[in-house]
Amino acid sequence: MSPETPLLDVEDLQIELITARGVVRAVDGVSFTVGRGETVTLIGESGSGKSTTAMGVLRLLPKGLAVLSGSARVAGHDVIADPDAIRDVRGRTVSLIPQDPMTALSPVHTIGRQLGDALRLRNPGMSRAAARERGVELLGQVHIPQPETRWKAYPHQFSGGMLQRVLIAAALAAEPELLVADEPTSALDATVQAGVLDLLMELQERTGIGMLLITHDLGVARVVSDRIHVMKAGRFVESGTAEDIVAAPTEPYTRALLAAVPALGPWDGEATQPQGESSKGAAR
Repeated sequence: MSPETPLLDVEDLQIELITARGVVRAVDGVSFTVGRGETVTLIGESGSGKSTTAMGVLRLLPKGLAVLSGSARVAGHDVIADPDAIRDVRGRTVSLIPQDPMTALSPVHTIGRQLGDALRLRNPGMSRAAARERGVELLGQVHIPQPETRWKAYPHQFSGGMLQRVLIAAALAAEPELLVADEPTSALDATVQAGVLDLLMELQERTGIGMLLITHDLGVARVVSDRIHVMKAGRFVESGTAEDIVAAPTEPYTRALLAAVPALGPWDGEATQPQGESSKGAAR
């Protein structure tokens, strides 16, 4: 595949979900691309269709309950026209970082067992010893302290932030060119969230992978994104570079998302401003 060819090329994607109350069009004709080394973010409120878009591209929506049309080329394979084509790229060219590590990881198997299984899925002939060596290396890459001693630990022995790092390591086990990160920091506090975002940017800088990020938090999106697509009711209402979307949003919906980002106020005990100085912008 040519370096100029997008890792992901979605055109006029429509997804209809069959529910007990009838057919719902969850995604209504969205188009976007993700290239090598760039981060493209789909952002919107809950129910906007952003996660459904990602799960549709990965063909992870329930069979018989989702009808997809349009095209979605993953590394040149149109997984809408040929659903079986996803088997050639999922877990190889493209990997998923799930939203909730507490449900994505088995509580009855060690971290080493689960990471080792991910490695041997990508490399069927890999021995257990080789899988352990590579797995420990991956845990070190995602900054798990003392990875050699954590190999036999269980998920409940890790913090939420460390579990999210384990999921990133499992995604990297497939040696992907494209990562789909579905709300990877939504369950984390602000400090841990920043660490995970720094890790993802570090990995991207080092490996050149592309990333499709799903989030409801414009504060997160503006830190890591090259381009942002603002999604509402299954459609893109605004698209552009991260700088343009944050600095000069044109849609009221986007401005509302920006207004919802918490802003730091002045410190308690902050020195009194000189007399006559305006207080506007003090919390900016």
